[in-house]
Amino acid sequence: MRKLEVFFDYACPFCLRGHQYLSELIAAFSNIEILWCPCEAHPRPDSYGPHSDLCIQGMFFALEQGVDIWEYHKRMYSAALQEKLDIENTDVLAGCVKGLLNQDAFRSALKSGIYQTALNSSNDHAYRQSGVWAVPSYRMEGLRLDSVENVGVTKKQLENFMRLADK
Repeated sequence: MRKLEVFFDYACPFCLRGHQYLSELIAAFSNIEILWCPCEAHPRPDSYGPHSDLCIQGMFFALEQGVDIWEYHKRMYSAALQEKLDIENTDVLAGCVKGLLNQDAFRSALKSGIYQTALNSSNDHAYRQSGVWAVPSYRMEGLRLDSVENVGVTKKQLENFMRLADK
């Protein structure tokens, strides 16, 4: 099974579009496993916001709980980019996972900071180890597909990348 690393940020509109493309394409690539590599496009204390650090930490909690990660992604992208909710508020985010995750456990995990190390490691993996400069970005089989800043990638670029890396 080939592993596709997907570098993304919930607060990035280009990542949302790339996520939609990936969800449409992945069924045609049954031997590709997705490794979700969230990273903050604007980590704290950068004043540019909104900060997605809590959404990302919540993703690590969601993965541990074994929930439908596609649904989690859908809800976080919606909260950040479509509904324009305050994604820096743990109570708001807990409301976003209603029916998917235990809201109290989710809220508690975010407030405790237990996933801060995972977030830091994920940011380090993206920026220092993988050379990501703009999101979304993709890595597989030694190949890389990077976004053009403030442009993203096209569906055709992503499809071609997946086909090339899948050979």
